[in-house]
Amino acid sequence: MRGRQREQPREQPREQPREQPRERGPALPAAVGALCRALPPRARPAPDTLRRARFDRPQASQDFWRLLYVLLKQIHRGRWTESDAIGAQVRFVKSALWYHGYGRPQLHQLPADGSAGSRELLLAFSWLLHSLRLLEQLLARNRLQTGDEASVCTCEDELPSSQEGAAAAGPEDRVDVRYLQWLNGRLRLQWCSLHAQHQEQCKLLHKIHLFTRGSHMDQNLGHFSVTETDLIRQPGNYKQLLQLLESEAMQLEAFLEWKRLEPVYWQWMETVLDDMAEEGNVTESQDAHVEKRRLPEVTSCCPWADKLTGQMVRLSRDLMALQEQLHQLVAQRKAAWWEKVAAREELQKERFSATARKIQESVELKLGGLTSLRAPKKKEMHGSCRLVLRSKPTASKVGFGGCVSQEAVSAVGAAEVIRELQVRETSLQRELEQLRQECRHRLDEIAEGLEGVICISP
Repeated sequence: MRGRQREQPREQPREQPREQPRERGPALPAAVGALCRALPPRARPAPDTLRRARFDRPQASQDFWRLLYVLLKQIHRGRWTESDAIGAQVRFVKSALWYHGYGRPQLHQLPADGSAGSRELLLAFSWLLHSLRLLEQLLARNRLQTGDEASVCTCEDELPSSQEGAAAAGPEDRVDVRYLQWLNGRLRLQWCSLHAQHQEQCKLLHKIHLFTRGSHMDQNLGHFSVTETDLIRQPGNYKQLLQLLESEAMQLEAFLEWKRLEPVYWQWMETVLDDMAEEGNVTESQDAHVEKRRLPEVTSCCPWADKLTGQMVRLSRDLMALQEQLHQLVAQRKAAWWEKVAAREELQKERFSATARKIQESVELKLGGLTSLRAPKKKEMHGSCRLVLRSKPTASKVGFGGCVSQEAVSAVGAAEVIRELQVRETSLQRELEQLRQECRHRLDEIAEGLEGVICISP
């Protein structure tokens, strides 16, 4: 009995470290599998693709290029097909990653045929997951809409102000004014066509909501949407809708599982980064070792190497002397340059004061049109809202929000949104008129410097 009691404390510390890898082992495949299932169906990779990319296998390179290509195309709302060339995919992925701020040079140096760099692509994919909240964006964009929705935005965007003293365009940058007028007319035509189509869509939606009022089970909604009306007319389409809803539900369940296991994935990515750092250090040490061993090998096998070494030493001394002279010359040039800058600053004080006066006038004009800010600021709306036709006289407007109960949802009237947009339109029109006045003054100043030319304003 004493021997058995002494053996028990010896067995317990041996079993504890063995249980940790058993718990981490199945967690990583589950996390990777949940991540793959949470991606859109047309861009869903196999979990084995991520495992092969972790070891930088070339077999996973083209699959990862295609994965990033499809995901970034969906983010940018671009069109793509299965037959797109691998070269076009590589170029688009590199440019899109550069646009989003991913400037790792190792990725942009990968070959254009997509034959290598799967581990670099895995690193870029993980960066997109973290920095852009990739899964959340894709789920929001690919969400199945069963109700009639409209995008509403009452946010005030900060428009970039015109830059004073911009560099003059060269001959190669100048564009014919007639071409700009043609582009402006084309944009106006397309905008009018789009506006007419949107108005026609609103009329049809109003008819559907009016004719189906009182038919919906949810009293807060009270009417059918376009999708629900289509299901009543064509009941056979419910199978396709049911499949889409089941697929979206599975994708959301996978996303919830991914959020639970996400720390395991990032721990795994830390090991990937450690491996990349170790391989980089080994490569650098090997290159340095080769550089150090190169000269003794030449000295041992060539009889004239001693003479060549002496010449290299003299050349290195000459280069050091030239480098010191170069540093002195750069210091002198910098001192002269700073003197010129100080002289120019004095000359530009008058221009700066004129620019400050223009900015002050612009600010005063904007503050003059913001009298409505004295009232308490309302919450800005941004995003998609459901269209609901209210039948009550007190709320006979089009409300926004997919409601479950009247107390839980704060519906916003369409007339109120239109009023806010009209105020915003007035402010933008005022700013546009101010910019036009500045352009007229600038053209007048340019015309004064032209002799024998008559300028007629449009």
